[in-house]
Amino acid sequence: MTNEIPYKIYLSEDELPKAYYNLRADMKNKPAPLLNPGTLQPMTLQELSTVFCEELAKQELDNDTKFIAIPDEVYDFYKMYRPSPLVRAYYLEKMLGTPAKIYYKFEGNNTSGSHKLNSAIAQAYYAKKQGLKGVTTETGAGQWGTALSMACSYFNLDCKVFMVKCSYEQKPFRREVMRVFGASITPSPSMETNIGRKINAEFPGTTGSLGCAISEAVEVAVSTEGYRYELGSVLNQVLLHQSVIGLETKTAMDKYGIKPDIIIGCAGGGSNLGGLIAPFMGEKLRGEADYRIIAVEPASCPSFTRGKFAYDFADTGKVCPMAKMYTLGSNFIPSANHAGGLRYHGMSTILSQLYHDGYMEATSAVQTDVFKAAIDFARVEGILPAPESSHAIKVAIDEALKCKETGEEKTILFGLTGTGNFDLYAYQSYNDGTMTDYIPTDEDLQRSFDTLPKI
Repeated sequence: MTNEIPYKIYLSEDELPKAYYNLRADMKNKPAPLLNPGTLQPMTLQELSTVFCEELAKQELDNDTKFIAIPDEVYDFYKMYRPSPLVRAYYLEKMLGTPAKIYYKFEGNNTSGSHKLNSAIAQAYYAKKQGLKGVTTETGAGQWGTALSMACSYFNLDCKVFMVKCSYEQKPFRREVMRVFGASITPSPSMETNIGRKINAEFPGTTGSLGCAISEAVEVAVSTEGYRYELGSVLNQVLLHQSVIGLETKTAMDKYGIKPDIIIGCAGGGSNLGGLIAPFMGEKLRGEADYRIIAVEPASCPSFTRGKFAYDFADTGKVCPMAKMYTLGSNFIPSANHAGGLRYHGMSTILSQLYHDGYMEATSAVQTDVFKAAIDFARVEGILPAPESSHAIKVAIDEALKCKETGEEKTILFGLTGTGNFDLYAYQSYNDGTMTDYIPTDEDLQRSFDTLPKI
Protein backbone atom coordinates (compact mmCIF):
# COMPACT_ATOMS: atom_id res chain seq x y z
CA MET A 1 0.00 0.00 0.00
CA THR A 2 1.37 3.38 -1.05
CA ASN A 3 1.24 6.54 1.04
CA GLU A 4 0.92 8.88 -1.96
CA ILE A 5 -2.75 9.54 -1.36
CA PRO A 6 -4.35 9.23 2.11
CA TYR A 7 -6.69 6.30 2.62
CA LYS A 8 -9.39 8.84 3.43
CA ILE A 9 -9.41 12.39 2.12
CA TYR A 10 -11.29 14.72 4.44
CA LEU A 11 -12.10 18.31 3.64
CA SER A 12 -12.26 20.90 6.39
CA GLU A 13 -15.54 22.41 7.55
CA ASP A 14 -14.61 25.59 5.73
CA GLU A 15 -14.43 23.66 2.45
CA LEU A 16 -18.09 22.67 2.57
CA PRO A 17 -19.90 23.98 -0.54
CA LYS A 18 -21.69 27.26 0.16
CA ALA A 19 -24.08 26.90 -2.78
CA TYR A 20 -25.78 24.14 -4.75
CA TYR A 21 -24.75 23.76 -8.39
CA ASN A 22 -27.63 23.70 -10.88
CA LEU A 23 -26.39 21.49 -13.71
CA ARG A 24 -29.28 22.59 -15.95
CA ALA A 25 -27.69 26.02 -16.32
CA ASP A 26 -24.90 24.44 -18.39
CA MET A 27 -27.14 22.14 -20.44
CA LYS A 28 -27.69 23.22 -24.04
CA ASN A 29 -30.73 20.94 -24.29
CA LYS A 30 -32.74 21.58 -21.13
CA PRO A 31 -34.92 18.86 -19.62
CA ALA A 32 -38.41 18.88 -21.12
CA PRO A 33 -40.92 20.68 -18.86
CA LEU A 34 -43.25 18.87 -16.51
CA LEU A 35 -46.77 18.76 -17.92
CA ASN A 36 -50.12 19.19 -16.20
CA PRO A 37 -51.80 15.77 -16.68
CA GLY A 38 -55.14 17.47 -17.26
CA THR A 39 -54.22 20.24 -19.70
CA LEU A 40 -50.94 18.79 -21.09
CA GLN A 41 -49.46 22.29 -20.70
CA PRO A 42 -46.20 23.01 -18.83
CA MET A 43 -46.73 23.14 -15.09
CA THR A 44 -46.73 26.64 -13.64
CA LEU A 45 -45.23 27.75 -10.35
CA GLN A 46 -48.72 28.17 -8.93
CA GLU A 47 -49.72 24.63 -9.94
CA LEU A 48 -46.54 23.05 -8.55
CA SER A 49 -46.90 25.02 -5.32
CA THR A 50 -50.12 23.16 -4.50
CA VAL A 51 -48.06 19.97 -4.24
CA PHE A 52 -44.56 21.16 -3.26
CA CYS A 53 -43.29 23.94 -1.01
CA GLU A 54 -43.17 27.17 -2.99
CA GLU A 55 -39.39 27.59 -2.80
CA LEU A 56 -38.88 24.00 -3.92
CA ALA A 57 -41.28 24.57 -6.80
CA LYS A 58 -39.17 27.57 -7.85
CA GLN A 59 -36.03 25.42 -7.76
CA GLU A 60 -37.80 22.75 -9.79
CA LEU A 61 -38.48 25.21 -12.61
CA ASP A 62 -35.16 27.08 -12.53
CA ASN A 63 -33.13 26.15 -15.62
CA ASP A 64 -30.81 29.15 -15.55
CA THR A 65 -29.45 30.03 -12.09
CA LYS A 66 -26.09 28.25 -11.90
CA PHE A 67 -25.55 28.50 -8.13
CA ILE A 68 -28.24 28.63 -5.44
CA ALA A 69 -27.10 29.53 -1.92
CA ILE A 70 -27.42 26.86 0.77
CA PRO A 71 -29.52 28.38 3.62
CA ASP A 72 -27.59 28.98 6.84
CA GLU A 73 -29.80 26.59 8.85
CA VAL A 74 -29.19 23.80 6.32
CA TYR A 75 -25.47 24.58 6.15
CA ASP A 76 -25.21 24.30 9.94
CA PHE A 77 -27.00 20.93 9.87
CA TYR A 78 -24.62 19.68 7.16
CA LYS A 79 -21.71 20.34 9.51
CA MET A 80 -22.93 17.49 11.73
CA TYR A 81 -21.99 14.89 9.08
CA ARG A 82 -20.33 16.70 6.18
CA PRO A 83 -17.93 16.92 4.46
CA SER A 84 -18.10 13.18 3.85
CA PRO A 85 -14.89 11.27 3.12
CA LEU A 86 -13.46 10.44 -0.28
CA VAL A 87 -11.79 7.05 0.17
CA ARG A 88 -9.02 5.43 -1.83
CA ALA A 89 -9.94 1.73 -2.09
CA TYR A 90 -6.38 0.46 -1.66
CA TYR A 91 -7.48 -2.90 -0.29
CA LEU A 92 -10.01 -3.49 -3.07
CA GLU A 93 -7.31 -2.64 -5.62
CA LYS A 94 -4.98 -5.13 -3.97
CA MET A 95 -7.61 -7.88 -3.94
CA LEU A 96 -8.32 -7.35 -7.63
CA GLY A 97 -4.65 -7.06 -8.57
CA THR A 98 -5.50 -4.11 -10.78
CA PRO A 99 -3.32 -1.17 -11.81
CA ALA A 100 -6.46 1.00 -11.65
CA LYS A 101 -6.86 3.51 -8.85
CA ILE A 102 -10.30 3.27 -7.26
CA TYR A 103 -11.96 5.97 -5.17
CA TYR A 104 -15.39 6.10 -3.59
CA LYS A 105 -17.36 8.94 -2.03
CA PHE A 106 -18.92 7.52 1.14
CA GLU A 107 -22.31 8.98 2.10
CA GLY A 108 -23.22 6.63 4.96
CA ASN A 109 -21.84 8.67 7.87
CA ASN A 110 -25.21 9.67 9.34
CA THR A 111 -28.04 7.86 11.10
CA SER A 112 -30.14 7.59 7.95
CA GLY A 113 -27.20 5.71 6.47
CA SER A 114 -27.33 7.35 3.07
CA HIS A 115 -26.99 10.45 0.89
CA LYS A 116 -30.73 11.10 1.14
CA LEU A 117 -30.29 13.39 4.14
CA ASN A 118 -28.64 16.01 1.91
CA SER A 119 -31.97 16.82 0.26
CA ALA A 120 -34.25 15.86 3.15
CA ILE A 121 -32.90 18.58 5.43
CA ALA A 122 -33.20 21.21 2.68
CA GLN A 123 -36.77 20.21 1.87
CA ALA A 124 -37.79 20.16 5.53
CA TYR A 125 -36.24 23.59 6.00
CA TYR A 126 -38.29 25.10 3.17
CA ALA A 127 -41.45 23.47 4.56
CA LYS A 128 -40.79 24.97 7.99
CA LYS A 129 -39.97 28.34 6.48
CA GLN A 130 -43.31 28.31 4.68
CA GLY A 131 -45.10 27.68 7.97
CA LEU A 132 -46.38 24.20 7.14
CA LYS A 133 -47.55 21.71 9.74
CA GLY A 134 -46.08 18.66 8.07
CA VAL A 135 -45.15 16.76 4.92
CA THR A 136 -45.92 13.46 3.23
CA THR A 137 -43.61 11.24 1.25
CA GLU A 138 -42.96 7.74 -0.05
CA THR A 139 -40.00 5.48 0.49
CA GLY A 140 -38.82 2.33 -1.24
CA ALA A 141 -35.90 0.67 0.52
CA GLY A 142 -36.39 3.09 3.42
CA GLN A 143 -33.39 5.43 3.19
CA TRP A 144 -35.43 8.43 2.05
CA GLY A 145 -38.16 7.90 4.62
CA THR A 146 -35.54 7.64 7.36
CA ALA A 147 -33.75 10.78 6.16
CA LEU A 148 -36.93 12.84 5.92
CA SER A 149 -38.14 11.66 9.34
CA MET A 150 -34.81 12.87 10.80
CA ALA A 151 -35.08 16.22 9.03
CA CYS A 152 -38.69 16.74 10.08
CA SER A 153 -37.83 15.91 13.68
CA TYR A 154 -35.09 18.55 13.58
CA PHE A 155 -37.55 21.21 12.39
CA ASN A 156 -40.50 19.91 14.46
CA LEU A 157 -42.65 18.94 11.45
CA ASP A 158 -45.10 16.05 11.18
CA CYS A 159 -43.95 13.37 8.69
CA LYS A 160 -46.26 10.81 7.05
CA VAL A 161 -44.43 8.08 5.11
CA PHE A 162 -45.93 5.59 2.65
CA MET A 163 -43.47 2.70 2.41
CA VAL A 164 -43.47 0.20 -0.48
CA LYS A 165 -45.20 -2.85 0.98
CA CYS A 166 -42.51 -5.46 0.30
CA SER A 167 -39.87 -3.21 1.92
CA TYR A 168 -42.21 -2.49 4.85
CA GLU A 169 -42.42 -6.24 5.46
CA GLN A 170 -38.74 -7.02 4.85
CA LYS A 171 -37.22 -4.12 6.79
CA PRO A 172 -38.91 -3.77 10.20
CA PHE A 173 -35.88 -2.10 11.77
CA ARG A 174 -35.80 0.59 9.09
CA ARG A 175 -39.44 1.29 10.04
CA GLU A 176 -38.48 1.57 13.69
CA VAL A 177 -35.76 4.14 12.99
CA MET A 178 -38.37 6.30 11.24
CA ARG A 179 -40.66 5.92 14.25
CA VAL A 180 -37.81 6.94 16.57
CA PHE A 181 -37.83 10.28 14.76
CA GLY A 182 -41.61 10.59 15.05
CA ALA A 183 -42.79 9.60 11.57
CA SER A 184 -45.94 7.56 10.91
CA ILE A 185 -45.41 4.67 8.47
CA THR A 186 -48.06 3.10 6.21
CA PRO A 187 -47.41 0.13 3.88
CA SER A 188 -48.31 0.99 0.29
CA PRO A 189 -50.59 0.40 -1.47
CA SER A 190 -52.86 0.84 1.54
CA MET A 191 -56.60 0.98 2.10
CA GLU A 192 -56.28 4.47 3.61
CA THR A 193 -56.45 6.44 0.36
CA ASN A 194 -58.69 6.41 -2.68
CA ILE A 195 -55.73 5.64 -4.93
CA GLY A 196 -54.46 2.89 -2.65
CA ARG A 197 -57.85 1.17 -2.65
CA LYS A 198 -58.01 1.45 -6.45
CA ILE A 199 -54.52 -0.03 -6.93
CA ASN A 200 -55.28 -2.90 -4.54
CA ALA A 201 -58.46 -3.66 -6.48
CA GLU A 202 -56.65 -3.55 -9.84
CA PHE A 203 -53.56 -5.49 -8.68
CA PRO A 204 -54.73 -7.89 -5.91
CA GLY A 205 -51.90 -8.97 -3.63
CA THR A 206 -49.44 -6.46 -5.11
CA THR A 207 -46.20 -5.89 -3.23
CA GLY A 208 -46.21 -2.23 -4.26
CA SER A 209 -43.91 0.16 -6.07
CA LEU A 210 -42.60 3.67 -5.63
CA GLY A 211 -45.17 4.81 -8.19
CA CYS A 212 -47.96 3.50 -5.94
CA ALA A 213 -46.52 5.05 -2.80
CA ILE A 214 -46.01 8.42 -4.52
CA SER A 215 -49.68 8.48 -5.56
CA GLU A 216 -50.83 7.89 -1.99
CA ALA A 217 -48.47 10.44 -0.49
CA VAL A 218 -49.55 13.11 -2.98
CA GLU A 219 -53.24 12.40 -2.37
CA VAL A 220 -52.82 12.91 1.38
CA ALA A 221 -50.68 16.04 0.91
CA VAL A 222 -53.10 17.87 -1.39
CA SER A 223 -56.14 16.92 0.69
CA THR A 224 -54.69 17.87 4.10
CA GLU A 225 -54.43 21.52 5.09
CA GLY A 226 -50.93 22.66 6.03
CA TYR A 227 -49.14 19.75 4.28
CA ARG A 228 -47.03 19.43 1.16
CA TYR A 229 -45.43 16.48 -0.60
CA GLU A 230 -41.65 15.90 -0.67
CA LEU A 231 -39.80 13.48 -2.96
CA GLY A 232 -36.38 11.91 -2.41
CA SER A 233 -35.17 11.46 -5.98
CA VAL A 234 -35.97 12.11 -9.67
CA LEU A 235 -36.92 15.79 -9.34
CA ASN A 236 -34.67 18.64 -10.48
CA GLN A 237 -34.72 20.16 -6.99
CA VAL A 238 -33.41 16.92 -5.46
CA LEU A 239 -30.50 16.59 -7.89
CA LEU A 240 -29.74 20.24 -7.11
CA HIS A 241 -29.40 19.55 -3.37
CA GLN A 242 -27.38 16.39 -3.98
CA SER A 243 -24.79 18.39 -5.94
CA VAL A 244 -22.98 18.80 -2.60
CA ILE A 245 -21.72 15.23 -3.14
CA GLY A 246 -20.01 16.03 -6.42
CA LEU A 247 -18.81 19.47 -5.34
CA GLU A 248 -17.05 17.99 -2.30
CA THR A 249 -15.65 15.14 -4.38
CA LYS A 250 -14.20 17.46 -6.99
CA THR A 251 -12.68 19.75 -4.37
CA ALA A 252 -11.02 16.75 -2.67
CA MET A 253 -9.71 15.36 -5.96
CA ASP A 254 -8.44 18.72 -7.16
CA LYS A 255 -6.61 19.10 -3.85
CA TYR A 256 -4.48 16.06 -4.67
CA GLY A 257 -4.34 16.51 -8.43
CA ILE A 258 -6.60 13.52 -9.11
CA LYS A 259 -8.70 13.38 -12.28
CA PRO A 260 -11.12 10.47 -12.68
CA ASP A 261 -11.28 8.72 -16.03
CA ILE A 262 -14.48 6.85 -15.19
CA ILE A 263 -17.30 7.98 -12.86
CA ILE A 264 -19.87 5.36 -11.83
CA GLY A 265 -23.11 5.71 -9.91
CA CYS A 266 -26.14 3.57 -9.20
CA ALA A 267 -29.34 4.86 -10.78
CA GLY A 268 -32.91 4.40 -9.62
CA GLY A 269 -34.46 7.84 -9.85
CA GLY A 270 -31.13 9.62 -10.25
CA SER A 271 -30.46 11.67 -7.11
CA ASN A 272 -27.15 10.08 -6.11
CA LEU A 273 -25.83 9.76 -9.65
CA GLY A 274 -26.89 13.29 -10.55
CA GLY A 275 -25.32 14.70 -7.40
CA LEU A 276 -22.04 12.84 -7.82
CA ILE A 277 -21.49 13.74 -11.47
CA ALA A 278 -22.80 17.32 -11.35
CA PRO A 279 -19.56 19.37 -11.43
CA PHE A 280 -17.78 16.83 -13.64
CA MET A 281 -20.67 16.80 -16.11
CA GLY A 282 -20.65 20.60 -15.99
CA GLU A 283 -17.05 20.58 -17.16
CA LYS A 284 -17.94 18.11 -19.88
CA LEU A 285 -20.84 20.24 -21.08
CA ARG A 286 -18.65 23.37 -21.14
CA GLY A 287 -15.90 21.53 -23.06
CA GLU A 288 -13.37 21.94 -20.25
CA ALA A 289 -12.75 18.25 -19.56
CA ASP A 290 -14.02 14.83 -20.53
CA TYR A 291 -15.08 11.89 -18.40
CA ARG A 292 -16.64 8.52 -19.04
CA ILE A 293 -19.80 8.47 -16.91
CA ILE A 294 -21.71 5.22 -16.31
CA ALA A 295 -25.15 4.82 -14.75
CA VAL A 296 -25.80 1.36 -13.27
CA GLU A 297 -29.34 0.12 -12.77
CA PRO A 298 -30.90 -3.20 -11.73
CA ALA A 299 -31.75 -5.60 -14.55
CA SER A 300 -35.14 -6.07 -12.88
CA CYS A 301 -36.00 -2.35 -13.24
CA PRO A 302 -34.04 -1.20 -16.33
CA SER A 303 -35.35 2.30 -17.11
CA PHE A 304 -32.31 3.53 -19.04
CA THR A 305 -31.26 0.35 -20.80
CA ARG A 306 -34.69 -0.94 -21.84
CA GLY A 307 -37.07 1.97 -21.23
CA LYS A 308 -38.64 4.48 -23.60
CA PHE A 309 -37.72 8.19 -23.72
CA ALA A 310 -41.21 9.59 -23.53
CA TYR A 311 -43.66 11.60 -21.48
CA ASP A 312 -45.13 9.45 -18.74
CA PHE A 313 -46.99 9.79 -15.48
CA ALA A 314 -44.66 10.10 -12.51
CA ASP A 315 -46.88 7.84 -10.39
CA THR A 316 -49.08 4.78 -10.73
CA GLY A 317 -52.21 6.69 -9.75
CA LYS A 318 -51.58 9.22 -12.55
CA VAL A 319 -52.18 12.29 -10.39
CA CYS A 320 -48.67 13.78 -10.48
CA PRO A 321 -47.18 15.93 -13.25
CA MET A 322 -46.07 14.11 -16.37
CA ALA A 323 -42.33 14.01 -17.09
CA LYS A 324 -40.33 13.27 -20.22
CA MET A 325 -37.91 10.63 -19.07
CA TYR A 326 -36.62 7.15 -19.69
CA THR A 327 -39.49 5.09 -18.34
CA LEU A 328 -40.82 1.56 -18.12
CA GLY A 329 -44.37 2.87 -17.83
CA SER A 330 -46.12 4.07 -14.69
CA ASN A 331 -47.90 0.69 -14.33
CA PHE A 332 -44.60 -1.19 -14.09
CA ILE A 333 -44.13 -2.88 -10.71
CA PRO A 334 -40.75 -4.54 -10.06
CA SER A 335 -40.72 -8.17 -9.03
CA ALA A 336 -40.97 -8.75 -5.27
CA ASN A 337 -37.66 -10.64 -5.40
CA HIS A 338 -35.89 -7.37 -6.24
CA ALA A 339 -34.05 -6.81 -2.96
CA GLY A 340 -32.68 -3.29 -3.14
CA GLY A 341 -34.13 0.12 -3.77
CA LEU A 342 -33.83 1.50 -7.32
CA ARG A 343 -37.47 0.52 -7.82
CA TYR A 344 -38.81 3.59 -9.64
CA HIS A 345 -40.27 3.10 -13.11
CA GLY A 346 -38.61 6.23 -14.54
CA MET A 347 -35.48 8.34 -14.37
CA SER A 348 -34.63 11.97 -13.65
CA THR A 349 -35.50 14.27 -16.54
CA ILE A 350 -32.02 15.84 -16.27
CA LEU A 351 -30.21 12.51 -16.52
CA SER A 352 -32.62 11.26 -19.16
CA GLN A 353 -31.80 14.22 -21.39
CA LEU A 354 -28.06 13.85 -20.82
CA TYR A 355 -28.24 10.14 -21.60
CA HIS A 356 -30.36 10.78 -24.70
CA ASP A 357 -27.81 13.36 -25.88
CA GLY A 358 -24.93 10.89 -25.44
CA TYR A 359 -23.12 12.48 -22.49
CA MET A 360 -23.28 9.32 -20.39
CA GLU A 361 -23.63 5.54 -20.64
CA ALA A 362 -25.90 3.09 -18.86
CA THR A 363 -25.68 -0.58 -18.00
CA SER A 364 -27.69 -3.00 -15.89
CA ALA A 365 -26.71 -5.72 -13.42
CA VAL A 366 -28.49 -8.77 -12.02
CA GLN A 367 -28.79 -8.78 -8.27
CA THR A 368 -26.85 -11.97 -7.49
CA ASP A 369 -23.82 -10.43 -9.22
CA VAL A 370 -24.46 -7.20 -7.32
CA PHE A 371 -24.53 -8.94 -3.95
CA LYS A 372 -21.38 -10.91 -4.75
CA ALA A 373 -19.63 -7.61 -5.45
CA ALA A 374 -21.05 -6.17 -2.22
CA ILE A 375 -19.64 -9.00 -0.13
CA ASP A 376 -16.26 -8.91 -1.90
CA PHE A 377 -16.13 -5.17 -1.15
CA ALA A 378 -17.22 -5.55 2.49
CA ARG A 379 -14.57 -8.15 3.21
CA VAL A 380 -11.69 -5.91 2.16
CA GLU A 381 -12.96 -2.35 2.71
CA GLY A 382 -14.80 -2.93 5.99
CA ILE A 383 -18.12 -1.34 5.02
CA LEU A 384 -21.32 -3.31 4.44
CA PRO A 385 -22.67 -1.44 1.39
CA ALA A 386 -26.30 -0.75 0.59
CA PRO A 387 -27.65 -2.94 -2.22
CA GLU A 388 -28.20 0.22 -4.29
CA SER A 389 -24.57 1.30 -3.92
CA SER A 390 -23.45 -2.21 -4.74
CA HIS A 391 -24.61 -1.80 -8.33
CA ALA A 392 -21.90 0.85 -8.72
CA ILE A 393 -19.39 -1.36 -6.88
CA LYS A 394 -20.08 -4.22 -9.30
CA VAL A 395 -19.35 -2.12 -12.37
CA ALA A 396 -16.33 -0.42 -10.72
CA ILE A 397 -14.88 -3.90 -10.13
CA ASP A 398 -15.63 -4.86 -13.75
CA GLU A 399 -13.83 -1.77 -15.03
CA ALA A 400 -10.86 -2.35 -12.71
CA LEU A 401 -10.53 -5.93 -13.98
CA LYS A 402 -10.53 -4.64 -17.55
CA CYS A 403 -7.58 -2.46 -16.55
CA LYS A 404 -5.88 -5.56 -15.16
CA GLU A 405 -6.24 -7.20 -18.58
CA THR A 406 -4.98 -4.19 -20.54
CA GLY A 407 -2.48 -2.82 -18.04
CA GLU A 408 -4.12 0.63 -18.15
CA GLU A 409 -3.79 2.72 -14.98
CA LYS A 410 -7.19 4.36 -15.09
CA THR A 411 -8.69 6.27 -12.18
CA ILE A 412 -12.17 5.08 -11.24
CA LEU A 413 -14.58 7.01 -9.01
CA PHE A 414 -17.87 5.61 -7.74
CA GLY A 415 -20.54 6.68 -5.32
CA LEU A 416 -21.04 4.61 -2.17
CA THR A 417 -24.48 5.95 -1.36
CA GLY A 418 -24.83 4.34 2.04
CA THR A 419 -24.64 1.32 4.30
CA GLY A 420 -26.54 -1.96 4.12
CA ASN A 421 -27.02 -2.39 7.86
CA PHE A 422 -30.81 -2.49 7.44
CA ASP A 423 -30.67 -4.74 4.38
CA LEU A 424 -29.77 -7.97 6.16
CA TYR A 425 -32.90 -9.77 4.93
CA ALA A 426 -31.47 -9.45 1.41
CA TYR A 427 -27.96 -10.41 2.51
CA GLN A 428 -29.42 -13.45 4.29
CA SER A 429 -31.19 -14.44 1.08
CA TYR A 430 -27.93 -14.21 -0.84
CA ASN A 431 -25.91 -16.06 1.82
CA ASP A 432 -28.53 -18.83 2.03
CA GLY A 433 -28.48 -19.28 -1.73
CA THR A 434 -32.18 -18.51 -2.06
CA MET A 435 -31.76 -15.20 -3.90
CA THR A 436 -32.78 -15.38 -7.54
CA ASP A 437 -32.51 -13.05 -10.49
CA TYR A 438 -35.53 -11.73 -12.32
CA ILE A 439 -35.33 -9.93 -15.63
CA PRO A 440 -38.61 -8.71 -17.13
CA THR A 441 -39.39 -10.10 -20.55
CA ASP A 442 -40.02 -7.91 -23.57
CA GLU A 443 -43.67 -8.89 -23.24
CA ASP A 444 -43.73 -7.76 -19.59
CA LEU A 445 -42.36 -4.37 -20.55
CA GLN A 446 -44.57 -4.00 -23.60
CA ARG A 447 -47.69 -4.37 -21.48
CA SER A 448 -46.51 -1.40 -19.46
CA PHE A 449 -45.35 0.57 -22.51
CA ASP A 450 -48.83 0.15 -23.96
CA THR A 451 -50.15 2.34 -21.11
CA LEU A 452 -47.85 5.29 -21.92
CA PRO A 453 -49.82 8.47 -22.63
CA LYS A 454 -50.13 9.36 -26.30
CA ILE A 455 -48.30 12.70 -26.49
